[in-house]
Amino acid sequence: MSKSVFWWVERALLLLISTIVLFPIAWMFLTAFKRPRDAYSLSLDFSPTLANFATVFADPWNLGDMVLNSVIVATVTVLIAVPCASLAAYSFSRFRVKGRKFLFFLILSTQFIPAVVIVLPFFLMFRSLGLLDTRIALIIVNLAIVTPFVIWMIKGFIDAIPTDSEEAAMIDGASRLRVIRDIVLPMAAPGILTSSIFCFILTWNEFLFALILTRRDAVTLPVGLVSFRTERGDLWELMSAAGVMITVPIFIMALLIQKHFTRGMTAGAVK
Repeated sequence: MSKSVFWWVERALLLLISTIVLFPIAWMFLTAFKRPRDAYSLSLDFSPTLANFATVFADPWNLGDMVLNSVIVATVTVLIAVPCASLAAYSFSRFRVKGRKFLFFLILSTQFIPAVVIVLPFFLMFRSLGLLDTRIALIIVNLAIVTPFVIWMIKGFIDAIPTDSEEAAMIDGASRLRVIRDIVLPMAAPGILTSSIFCFILTWNEFLFALILTRRDAVTLPVGLVSFRTERGDLWELMSAAGVMITVPIFIMALLIQKHFTRGMTAGAVK
């Protein structure tokens, strides 16, 4: 009897949590296909339309430019951050140099600083360099944000790799770079892929710095959502359509690499 009650309580809690988590997402997807007069209605009885997706790509919203900015900033950030972080993580994992632990702690400590505290120095620096409202500024800021995090993640994977095969390869004459390329990187590939995903998601969803450092030319998708708050009120149907454009690429990417992602998380990402 107690087992049956526990079973029902467990299912009820799972249903409640699932509803709380999934309701905003479901509401966003439904609203994206609604007409303005149906945006505030919870009824499922409405005539779906694709007009919202066409509207957000037309003037004055121009969501296509924001999509391009987000793709370029996120992709370039990943392409620079992950290789650099991989080499740094390997160094922290394998070389016993003086001050290694303090330097690693120093890198991690940058993650404890609230973003709102450092946004003004970045703004002043980029204003002096003439880089405000440029993709380069966003890439630099995102590199500063995600690189320490990626170093920490990849180091956990490399720490889990035995050094025997590396030492055997170097005894046979292989250079350090060849050992990294042919042994370490293939074995740490699930972890590097997982770190790349997190890096891309963090950059893709970054809002505060993009809001402060951009005005028109380099505006990204998350910041573009703010433009749907107009004098006529919040245009929820357009905001939802733009929200779908932001979340769908992440969902598709997560589905395509789900196996690698799970393998990576269980291979040492949380160590």
